[in-house]
Amino acid sequence: MDRKQTGKDAEQNAERFLNQQGLRTLIRNAHCRMGEIDLVMLEQDTIVFVEVRKRRHRQYGGAAQSVDYHKQRKLIQTARYLMLSHPQWGSQPCRFDVVAFEAEQADQAPTWYRDAFRP
Repeated sequence: MDRKQTGKDAEQNAERFLNQQGLRTLIRNAHCRMGEIDLVMLEQDTIVFVEVRKRRHRQYGGAAQSVDYHKQRKLIQTARYLMLSHPQWGSQPCRFDVVAFEAEQADQAPTWYRDAFRP
């Protein structure tokens, strides 16, 4: 299976997992010239920007560790753009979550890092 399909499968699995936890999907693969956010979801009144990561090997660190400072900056810029593009979200709180599928967790639920980083 190629990387693109692996990523798409991970995003679908993460969405299904988060829906089971009570979050509602607003946008899939939101993108602009600054970057892309895998999932934009709603948990009660909070807009949740979700980055999904999957790693087949721990060779270069785990899935969650791959969301480094530079990736966080891109996610924050993209989220700002989306918030401006959707004025109805303006008064709602927001946060950044990471859903990580680690190599050794193949048959397990992903690790969900709520409020993984802040702008």
